[in-house]
Amino acid sequence: METALYLPVKRFLEKLGFSAKGEVGGCDVVALKGDDPPIVVICELKQAFNLELLLQAVDRAGACDEVWVAASLSVRGKGRESDARYRNLCRRLGFGMLGVTASGQVEVLVPPPTTAPRKNPKKRSRLVIEHQKRKGDPAAGGSTRAPIMTAYRQQALACASALSAGPKRVRELRPQIPDAAKILQRNVYGWFDRAERGVYTLTTAGHAALRRWPQDIHMTTAPLPDRDMVNA
Repeated sequence: METALYLPVKRFLEKLGFSAKGEVGGCDVVALKGDDPPIVVICELKQAFNLELLLQAVDRAGACDEVWVAASLSVRGKGRESDARYRNLCRRLGFGMLGVTASGQVEVLVPPPTTAPRKNPKKRSRLVIEHQKRKGDPAAGGSTRAPIMTAYRQQALACASALSAGPKRVRELRPQIPDAAKILQRNVYGWFDRAERGVYTLTTAGHAALRRWPQDIHMTTAPLPDRDMVNA
């Protein structure tokens, strides 16, 4: 599974001074460093180096300053990592190439170039905002079978936790969850019911969500811009 590569790659990037988080905006790993604006690195993970990995990296290139591809090193050293043509293609595309050993060590097979790829400012901005708004690092990079814990889902769960003891008015939730009104009205996940004007209750689906993702009811969450709904 690609998730087995996530922690070694995360630790590698953190040693370089980055804050790395998994499954941000459809990317396996997004890492930020510095402020205003931060340096953005995207790393895509695969069990083996292949064409699909490079195609994913090509799709991500416009949203970041550096693109890395990472895969497990083959036991006998006969994988694509030993193919000079594959490494040269990474160099021509401007991608860094990381190999992860069975013991979790990360080797730099191809360093990224010093020139940054052409950027897509909107896509880059969405990644930066989602990365910065998430509480902690709740999703391992490479996850494909479970719902991604986005910043929006974290805020919705905070609302659900606040309503778990009974109905509440929106104004009671705002001090801890500034976007409570927007989240309750949109009800993206079907967790909330409107009992009366300005008063909401938790549905059966909402209680089930809290059993799956227990929450700290005292957690304060920062407001999110509307464009974060893309990652809900």
